[in-house]
Amino acid sequence: MHQLTLAEIARGLADKKFSSEELTKVLLARIAQLDPQLNSFISLTEDLALQQAKAADARRANGESGALLGAPIAHKDLFCTQGIRTSCGSKMLDNFKAPYDATVVAKLAAAGAVTLGKTNMDEFAMGSANESSYYGAVKNPWNLEHVPGGSSGGSAAAVAARLLPAATATDTGGSIRQPAAFTNLTGLKPTYGRVSRWGMIAYASSLDQGGPLARTAEDCAILLQGMAGFDPQDSTSIDEPVPDYSASLNGSLQGLRIGVPKEYFSAGLDPRIADLVMASVEELKKLGAVIKEISLPNMQHAIPAYYVIAPAEASSNLSRFDGVRFGHRCEDPKNLIDLYKRSRGEGFGPEVQRRIMVGAYALSAGYYDAYYLKAQKIRRLVKNDFMAAFNEVDIILGPTTPNPAWKLGAKSSDPVAAYLEDVYTITANLAGLPGLSMPAGFVDGLPVGVQLLAPYFQEGRLLNVAHQYQLNTDWHTRTPTGF
Repeated sequence: MHQLTLAEIARGLADKKFSSEELTKVLLARIAQLDPQLNSFISLTEDLALQQAKAADARRANGESGALLGAPIAHKDLFCTQGIRTSCGSKMLDNFKAPYDATVVAKLAAAGAVTLGKTNMDEFAMGSANESSYYGAVKNPWNLEHVPGGSSGGSAAAVAARLLPAATATDTGGSIRQPAAFTNLTGLKPTYGRVSRWGMIAYASSLDQGGPLARTAEDCAILLQGMAGFDPQDSTSIDEPVPDYSASLNGSLQGLRIGVPKEYFSAGLDPRIADLVMASVEELKKLGAVIKEISLPNMQHAIPAYYVIAPAEASSNLSRFDGVRFGHRCEDPKNLIDLYKRSRGEGFGPEVQRRIMVGAYALSAGYYDAYYLKAQKIRRLVKNDFMAAFNEVDIILGPTTPNPAWKLGAKSSDPVAAYLEDVYTITANLAGLPGLSMPAGFVDGLPVGVQLLAPYFQEGRLLNVAHQYQLNTDWHTRTPTGF
């Protein structure tokens, strides 16, 4: 049962081949057996899962149906879940039990999804390797000595190891797409505002976006259907109708214009990944797509702009964690200043502290214009590049990452080297565009992903292209040895 995709589970439940309760028990046992190798979960919710599974079976017995009714999933541990620890991978929130459900959690629960637990993540979603978690690093099931990518590495490792069929994740600078590439999954970052951020603990509010991680584009369509939609509680949510993503999967790619930016193929790209990207281009040409070289001239400025904007927003968002109302509180503070200093110093890890300091510096009176304001201007230039490109093409294609997954600890002493791994993904967050990573081959036994970008609210187009590609390739069906 653990090999079934979300779509196959929906069909199996509808045909009464098994119950949601049976499936949930199988997967919970599998997590207990295999997750100690991976460390992909922070919290398991066995009682809640069995309760939700029984309720889903009862709903089906009463004639209800739905692709997510009875389907087991997990949530990245920054989506608030009522009465359950929501830690953000941080000591700061190790003792925090959310008093309410995030909108994404509530929507998926209403659709009948079964929550198996909360997945491990980089602390406050800051990282590209899932090594900054207070609960320890997550291992990549394809090679336990390598990182699974971050910050949604727990969700990615759990799905890749077949501990569950799909999971929620978030993407601030590539944190859905990069772990998807590193673990042979399909991951989708929706258009900014497509999925509610209410109850999703913020890292950088103008960049964060929730989305699905699964093995196939078909499964991402099912999970996104349950997540997407306008939320009046979220001021950044956009009131745009949500199409039927599954209905658009089988459209023809005949005449689809795919742009390949020349800037993607620079010296920093592993040539073996470049070859796999071009092989995927050839596959899409066979399906009728038309390929065109394009240019994104301001891409070279994206990383410095991102690493000013994101830390600036983080320093503001994380100021609420001060030891007063909730979260970690130091022992026996001498006074209020001592309470703030020691609570934050003890509660936040090194990467979070680093970004808070960078952000506070960039926002300070003497440097705001020189750094933050300039970064926002570059952000606009990056968006303009995409708008010009989408006048010529329907989809942009390129590598998801410049290199395959690196060894655990390999970049720990050089944070900038890890930041550079986000070079292809952060532009979509700066511009607010939807992006998808899909499996496209292997380098030294490690998975490689290809990234697709589309105009605003064209998630269906991304899923259509990925699904047609997956009907004609088998990369996404490969399973890591031992799982």
